[in-house]
Amino acid sequence: MSLRARLAARIRQDGPLTVADYMTECLLDPQHGYYTTRDPLGAAGDFITAPEISQMFGEMIGLALAQAWMDQGQPAPFTLAELGPGRGTLMADLLRATRAVPGFHNAARLVLLEASPALRARQAGTLEGHAPRWIDTADDLPDAPLYLVANEFFDALPIRQFLRDGAGWRERLVGLEGDRLAWGLGSAAPQGALEHRLEDTREGDMVEICAPALTVIDAAARRIAARGGAALVIDYGDWHSLGDTFQALGGHARTDPLAAPGQADLTAHVDFEALAQAAAAAGCAHTRLTPQGVFLERLGITARAQALADGARGPARDDVVSTHRRLTHPDEMGNLFKVLGLYPATATPPPGLEP
Repeated sequence: MSLRARLAARIRQDGPLTVADYMTECLLDPQHGYYTTRDPLGAAGDFITAPEISQMFGEMIGLALAQAWMDQGQPAPFTLAELGPGRGTLMADLLRATRAVPGFHNAARLVLLEASPALRARQAGTLEGHAPRWIDTADDLPDAPLYLVANEFFDALPIRQFLRDGAGWRERLVGLEGDRLAWGLGSAAPQGALEHRLEDTREGDMVEICAPALTVIDAAARRIAARGGAALVIDYGDWHSLGDTFQALGGHARTDPLAAPGQADLTAHVDFEALAQAAAAAGCAHTRLTPQGVFLERLGITARAQALADGARGPARDDVVSTHRRLTHPDEMGNLFKVLGLYPATATPPPGLEP
C-alpha cells in the first residue's frame, strides 16, 4: 500500500493529521519515508547543502569549533557531534581542517545523530578511520564537553501550524476531500505555548511551533552549560516565526506538500528565538543571530577562497569564485541562512559570532 493510501486510511479512521504528524510520516516512515529510503543530496537528489557546495564551509566550521575548544582550555576527551550529517561531507572537511590543531583529534569522540539508514551508510564510508558513533536522539549525547554543529537540521523537524482567530488559535490540519489530501483547520482554542504571541500577531496570522527542536536544544544546551563546549546552529529562518513557511522540494523545485507523500523533502523556517530561549532556560548563553555570509567572512573564508583560487586554473578557479559567492553573498545563501551560537555563560562566544 502506498503512503498516500495509508495516510488516507488513517485520516478516515482517526481524523485529520497535524502538520507535525504528516511531516513525520512523510519523512521517516520505514518503508516510504523520504529520508529513510534514499540519499536526497546533490545533483541527483532534491537539494544541495553548503558542505556539498564547497569544502570551504566545513573548513571554516572546523576552525571555529577548534578555536572554541582551545579558548576553553582544550578539554579532553570531548564530544565532537553533528546533527543530521548528510553524507558526512561537512564533518570530513572539518576534520581535515583541524588535523594540525595539537591534541584536537586525539581528544575528540565523534558522534552523529542521523535517522536515515541510507545516509548512515554514506557517512560510514566518508568518515572511515574516524570511528564515528551514531545516536538516535539528542538525549543520547554523552555527558562530556560538547562541540556541536547542526547545519540544515532543524528545518526538517516536524512543526505544527496555528492560525490566529481572535484570542485563540485554529490548528492547520491535513484531511481529505474525497480521496485527495487537503488542508483544513481545527476549531478555535487557546494555546498555552502561543499565549505570548498574542502580543505581536494579528487576526489571520499564522505561527509555527516545533516542539522537537526545543527538546534537541535543551539536551545540547544542558551539556554545554554543565560541561563546557559550543554549538553552531546554521539554518534558514529568522528570529521568530510568522507566516506559512512549510514547503516541499522535489527535483530541485518547489512542489505541493500534499501531492506525493514520501517523495519530496518537507521543511519549514527555523524559529531561532525559540531555540535561544530554550538554550537560556537550560543555563546556556547564546549569541546574536548572524547572517551566514557575515559569519563566514569573519572566519576568513575570503582568504581561504583566494588561496584555493591561486592554486587553480580555468574552470576550477571559476568554481572557487562562484561557490564563495554562493555561500556568502546577500543575494545567495549569505542572508537566507543564519547562525546561532551556544556557549557556557562563563566562556567567550564561538569565533565569528557576537554575544
